[in-house]
Amino acid sequence: MVYYGQTSCEQDTERYLDVVKCVFSSYKKEVPLVVNTMGWVKGEGLLLLIDIIRLLSPSHIVQMDVYDWKAMAPLTPEYVHLTPGLYTKGKQQAKCKQMSTSGAETWKSSEGGGDASAPEYKLLYVHPEFPRAGVAGEARVHSGILRDMSILGYLGQLQSPDIGAVLPLHSLVPYQVPFNAVALRVIHTDVAPTNIMYAVNASWVGLCRIPDEIRCQTDGPVLLTQTPVCDCLGFGIVRGVEMEKKLYHILTPVPPENLRLVNCLLLGNIAIPNCVLVGQQGVEGEIPYVTSDYNYSILGSGKLKKKKHFKKREYAFECDYT
Repeated sequence: MVYYGQTSCEQDTERYLDVVKCVFSSYKKEVPLVVNTMGWVKGEGLLLLIDIIRLLSPSHIVQMDVYDWKAMAPLTPEYVHLTPGLYTKGKQQAKCKQMSTSGAETWKSSEGGGDASAPEYKLLYVHPEFPRAGVAGEARVHSGILRDMSILGYLGQLQSPDIGAVLPLHSLVPYQVPFNAVALRVIHTDVAPTNIMYAVNASWVGLCRIPDEIRCQTDGPVLLTQTPVCDCLGFGIVRGVEMEKKLYHILTPVPPENLRLVNCLLLGNIAIPNCVLVGQQGVEGEIPYVTSDYNYSILGSGKLKKKKHFKKREYAFECDYT
């Protein structure tokens, strides 16, 4: 598992391909592998999908169309063979795009090289016959709800197995991690070193393992200058940062034997569900990490939008039950 740290790869397709290659390299081909590709199939998303098909060399492709709308051409072996991808070339292309990262330079190929023959796979094309199948806008809303539910389910492992009241974050005992024991990196944006602790505090982080030994002459923190593509052993919440003792306070259900391997914290653009922060029971006074008195003109600040409950739309379609 590799922590990409964003819900969309549009801003960093090179790293996305590096992540796919890293994960795929561990596949031993002893059991069947099912790859669930993403729904971005327009523009560069389609070109990226073609790159992934060439990289993975699947035996079968299942392509699901959208009702009453042609999203894209059927991904036949001939189509993939002739069409240029985002970083790979089609048969008719003279040169492949250059990439800046060293891990992606292996995509370059010469005329008549590795893509000389058409790929061999069977295309299973599914065209739904019921309305509103694959409507993009609703899928985006549902995916956000499902992502929040997945995070809540993961955090549920921190709760007692006994049926009872759900304990808020401030009632759970965190791990204390010294600054100089783990490296730190914000994936999705540039953060000044002086502001890094403000960004990390009360954030969702990937608990990762980089091959390099953490070496720090001071008490830390240890800041990485580049985002590594490395093993992710689980996730956690930085519940607090103790500047005097130079400690991160981290809540995570990852077992201690695995935590001993963690030496890197990756902070991505994945938010903790709002209900975790605003639903902290048993607090007198202000709720931790929640405030209504703040200067929103400060650069980088903003309100958390509370998701409203979407009323399910009803549609009257004729159904043939015979």
